[in-house]
Amino acid sequence: MAYKCSVCGKAAMTGHSVSHANNKTNRRWKPNLQRVRALVKGQVAKVNVCTKCLKGNKIEKAVRGRHKAAVA
Repeated sequence: MAYKCSVCGKAAMTGHSVSHANNKTNRRWKPNLQRVRALVKGQVAKVNVCTKCLKGNKIEKAVRGRHKAAVA
């Protein structure tokens, strides 16, 4: 599975770490992803979501014990 937010598509970025001697080594900046139980198309699924989307209420979190039969 890709290291990517399933809501906004935010993924890892690449670049260089640059030392004082101007030596460049490869590095990656990763988004802060959390694995969350959420409602996706009416079904409960575990998805990777970045914390910005979590704080912005861009997903509907699934509540334990709340089934499809209880909602209908």
